[in-house]
Amino acid sequence: MNRALELRDYIVAGSAILGGVTAGFLLRMLLGWLGKGASRTRWSGDDILVGALRMMVPWAALAGGVSIAAAALPLNRSTGHTVHQCIVAALIMVVSFGCARAVAQIVGTRSAGLGSATILVNISRITVLAIGILILLQTLGISIAPLLTALGVGGLAVALALQDTLANLFAGVHILASKTIQPGHYIKLSSGEEGFVVDINWRNTVIRTESDNLVIIPNDKLSGTNMTNYHRPVREMSVIVPVGVGLTSDLAAVEKMTVEVGKSVMADVEGGVPDYDPVVRFHTFGDSRVGFNVILRVAEFTDQYRVKHEFIKRLHTRYHEEGVEIAHPVRNIVVRQPGDELPVTLPRQRAAGAEAKQL
Repeated sequence: MNRALELRDYIVAGSAILGGVTAGFLLRMLLGWLGKGASRTRWSGDDILVGALRMMVPWAALAGGVSIAAAALPLNRSTGHTVHQCIVAALIMVVSFGCARAVAQIVGTRSAGLGSATILVNISRITVLAIGILILLQTLGISIAPLLTALGVGGLAVALALQDTLANLFAGVHILASKTIQPGHYIKLSSGEEGFVVDINWRNTVIRTESDNLVIIPNDKLSGTNMTNYHRPVREMSVIVPVGVGLTSDLAAVEKMTVEVGKSVMADVEGGVPDYDPVVRFHTFGDSRVGFNVILRVAEFTDQYRVKHEFIKRLHTRYHEEGVEIAHPVRNIVVRQPGDELPVTLPRQRAAGAEAKQL
């Protein structure tokens, strides 16, 4: 200290700090107002930018006030240098946290879809923070070369000890990088699990089933199994509904009314594709029916249940109104009493098909 502290030193320093706090508060209010305007735009980048600035600018204003206060005080060179280093270190960490938050939000926005891919968010956040720490150490005059060497040697030991964890980590990164699946996609595994991908983190993938339960699958297991992604290459998918009519039915009339019912369902039911023309394909002459498939189109996988439900209801009503016979199998049971020369035949409807069973 070059001279003793005087009252005016306290006043100047206090005024500088108070000015920094006031400026930070006002700037935060201003950025909050700008954030409300940015939220009304279609571009999400301005929201992220304003959010990062709202975090960093008030602290920068406070650091400026502290710096002015330190410069106004009669500090010796060593103390002034230490205060300056502390202010710079605080600014570097604030900027690092702000940038890490912004980068994580950008990555999450671009990769999340309907959910969140936390593995990419966490990797990006840790990377930015690590760069900030290295810059801080270099600013403070601490050599980072020995630190990087030690981390390299220690990393080998850690990699050997955490083989399973690293396998899941890199499998998750590979899944997202290859865009095999992404949060929001509906998938079905060869082992039978199916549902919406909720999250892909550093260790496992979380799937939400249609019953709202969560299935947790390790990333390395997921990357090595066969799966069907119902959102690739497009969300729209075909739905096949099997139908059967009696052998004496007018197939041309049946096809016409079935297509009409399918078109009404496509146009009226949520999840149907209005501009799609349903297709009827006859394929089987059965013992008691002519079988055919009706091909409908839905916007995504879960819409098929609603569309099939409404289609079957409307088709059943239309067939009943038009007198179309809906196929039902018939079984004849032959009962032979002792001493009868000819069997007595009792017709009886069964659900197993038309065949004769002798008792």
